[in-house]
Amino acid sequence: MFLSFGLKDFIDILSVAIILYYCYKVMKRSRSVNIFYGVLIFVSFWIVVSKIMDMKLLGSILNQLVNVGAIALIILFQEDIRHFFYDLGAHEKASRLVKFFRSDRKKTSDDEYRYDRDVIFPIVMACINMSKQKVGALIVLENDIPLNDYIRSGESVDARISQRLIENIFFKNSPLHDGAMIVSEGKIAAAACILPISHDLDIPKEFGLRHRAGKGVTADTDALAIIVSEETGNITAAYGDRFRSHLTAEELEVILMKGRF
Repeated sequence: MFLSFGLKDFIDILSVAIILYYCYKVMKRSRSVNIFYGVLIFVSFWIVVSKIMDMKLLGSILNQLVNVGAIALIILFQEDIRHFFYDLGAHEKASRLVKFFRSDRKKTSDDEYRYDRDVIFPIVMACINMSKQKVGALIVLENDIPLNDYIRSGESVDARISQRLIENIFFKNSPLHDGAMIVSEGKIAAAACILPISHDLDIPKEFGLRHRAGKGVTADTDALAIIVSEETGNITAAYGDRFRSHLTAEELEVILMKGRF
């Protein structure tokens, strides 16, 4: 058996190990890691019984459970599977491939700016003003991965970006102040949008639901989220799995111009 072990077998084992590792990461982030361990133990037991020991009766029973269990796992972990493919598509090399094929979007490098000043300046001024007044806000800027699903969850705005409009959207008595405002193609696409809440245990305790929603959407996509805290007035940016807090106007402007940090 071991004498016939070749390069193809090595690649096969390595590929399975990589898939299991990424499944573990996704499960750990969603706090389903114990279920992952349980499935792994069951599959290992099924392989030993059916393939190695060749037990006919028990093996046939486990085979039926595996066939049904595969469908059950897809239904049970549909959100985790969705996050897995989001992470795969949002990977740096995959994002570059998307940029290559999407000629309609502005291509950017590390030294180029993604958004123009007429888009950035009103957002910066609105965030600074809302920060002083301790008005809570959550602004999401679309990058290469479309945010159409999240845009459809809110109220369509489709308006030019202006400081007054942003402040009116997040005014405490406004019907649109709850939820996120999404910027797409240089316009305010929608407001009061519903975003996924991150259950990451590493998020600082002083961060509230807006911060968790900001990380939820930026972990699923390559979007940039700007959060203004209603309790402290602090301005925080979320991108990927990272936060940058206590931003000044200058720091916020640089982050917005690049669309990331």
